[in-house]
Amino acid sequence: MIRLAAICACALLLNCVAQASAAQVLRLPSHAQTITENTAFPDSYALPTGPFGDGHLPERVVEGRVTRQTWRIPTQGITTLQILAPLRTQLDEAGYEVLFECDTRACGGFDFRFETEVLPPPDMYVNLADFRFLSAQIGNQSHIGLLVSRSENSGFVQLIHVARAGTPPSSVARPDPDDAPQEPANAQETPEAQSLAQAIQQNGHVVLSDLTFDTGSSDLGQGDFSSLAALADFLAADPARRVVLVGHTDTVGALDRNIDLSRARAASVLERMVTLYNIDRTQLAAEGAGYLAPRASNATKAGRDANRRVEAVLLGTP
Repeated sequence: MIRLAAICACALLLNCVAQASAAQVLRLPSHAQTITENTAFPDSYALPTGPFGDGHLPERVVEGRVTRQTWRIPTQGITTLQILAPLRTQLDEAGYEVLFECDTRACGGFDFRFETEVLPPPDMYVNLADFRFLSAQIGNQSHIGLLVSRSENSGFVQLIHVARAGTPPSSVARPDPDDAPQEPANAQETPEAQSLAQAIQQNGHVVLSDLTFDTGSSDLGQGDFSSLAALADFLAADPARRVVLVGHTDTVGALDRNIDLSRARAASVLERMVTLYNIDRTQLAAEGAGYLAPRASNATKAGRDANRRVEAVLLGTP
């Protein structure tokens, strides 16, 4: 009886260690909501290694300690590439080798989605018209299947991690960025970051000129915007810095509606900053000015395009 109790205690301890290890594989944005997390040992996972074609999905069955996790990222207008890219960077930094990566049609579309393992709703949501998948490994010790998708208002992430029995937890752990040695901010700043920092400190505000919005829409356009990366560098360099993101519109529509729309655009940018760059929400605020502060004539399309913008306004030290 004593021996049986000891065996059960050891099994429980190993399971706890396994769950702690899996949680360290990736670092999600601070406001990502965990939907599900479970670990099974021993277990197996059919890891996709190629696109669906000719009625077949290439797979490699891997066995070990299998952890399945899903998250929801409540951010409007985020793209699947913007979700996947920082996670892929983390895997690369942790020593993972990418085996296969694809987006919707290149994966095999509908067939890929229903041939690979996906946790059932509401644990995971997959938009059949917009998803991405990545599989990666560290030798034969650790394997990853990463699936991302999005709805109109949220991003979704599914991670299936298989660790070979006996793999130390530290092999997939990533250091907390707050604990890592920090180089001087200027040593790592890009020219764009230096230019934005200089402009906002000299003038008190700066236009995030590469952002795009369609008429009547509060959704930030798809793509990587260098102005957001530069603003993130500026804020990260000094946690005491605070900015207000102020949205502006063209003159199409009533003033009240445009003020609401411009505030929603600023809020969309704020969420992108928090989601993609892990900027503390206390450093950001969102407001709207509607069409009351144009930078160009609204009589031309080019002028209206220029007026649909978001500016970052530097606040004084509290």
